[in-house]
Amino acid sequence: MNAVAMKFKIPEQLNAAKPPERRGIRRDFVRMMVLNRGNGEVEHATFYDLDQYLKKGDILILNNSRTVPAILYAEQIRNNKTINPKVEIRLAHRKTEKSWEVLIVSDHVKDGDQLRFSTKLGATISIIANREPFYKLHFSLTGTQLYNEIYSLGEPVRYEYIQGEWDLNYYQTVYASVPGSVEMPSAGRAFSWELLLKLQRKGVHIAFLQLHTGLSYLLDDKYHQEPSENTESYQIPQETVELIQRSKQNGGKVIAVGTTVVRALETAVNEQGNLIEKSGWTNLYITKNYPLKVVDGLITGLHEPEASHLQLLSAFINEEDLMEAYHQAIKESYLWHEFGDMNLIL
Repeated sequence: MNAVAMKFKIPEQLNAAKPPERRGIRRDFVRMMVLNRGNGEVEHATFYDLDQYLKKGDILILNNSRTVPAILYAEQIRNNKTINPKVEIRLAHRKTEKSWEVLIVSDHVKDGDQLRFSTKLGATISIIANREPFYKLHFSLTGTQLYNEIYSLGEPVRYEYIQGEWDLNYYQTVYASVPGSVEMPSAGRAFSWELLLKLQRKGVHIAFLQLHTGLSYLLDDKYHQEPSENTESYQIPQETVELIQRSKQNGGKVIAVGTTVVRALETAVNEQGNLIEKSGWTNLYITKNYPLKVVDGLITGLHEPEASHLQLLSAFINEEDLMEAYHQAIKESYLWHEFGDMNLIL
């Protein structure tokens, strides 16, 4: 895929620099490129018209993970002396009620260094064997108290194409409920409650799972992370399993909202090929050679040429049709990234 994927280039003006609400449109009125899995045909629509492409009995699976403000700043202390008055810390993966794997934007870190974020919150750094560039932070607070302080002190992860320091609320889906993602599960951002209600009135079922996204961008690519090294925590409840099974039995299609949902669902398939209630960590790497066992369709954003997400998309549709659709998207001036336009593959 990489050789094929690198044949397109995103013009600078197609990087969505602002949320759609700040461009004068509703979040559910972004554009939607509809891609037919069977013949590769492309249609151009508006996301609010999603109900026209789904049928009664289909089921949408949403990731209810809530984005946390993952950029924090702290005073770095060693042997009771301040060695850095303001070091940047990027949360990467929550490991326990009081510990996180993090990226520390500094070349001067030692095991046992102390971090002081505020009068309420401190942490101790531990070096993790064979996990460069990640460190483990053991915080002085736990559970809800820790999250409250993180939300009080942190900033959302923002990348260089974003214009403006948009508030954390712009990095949430309307249905997000469980804190844990350090980057927004952005495929669901375009949904509004109005659109979800419209879909349900048509008879489209809605179900939830949880996958907490980790950091995808590591210090200006100083470190490279293989897709199989991207390990994220997930939880699929029994209620969602039963709703999916019922929909499939009645001829409905399972539509994953985001690559996070695809990874979680396909991870929770047992040896008999059945989806089961499951939680844990997944590093599932899906490519064109992976036979999808649960998911029939996908709602996603538009991805960069080097992104491993494109390889996952090639499990749904052949690479040539996918690349032809992406060239059309560029020609039609679709917008990329978390504040951009959407792609339905069905």
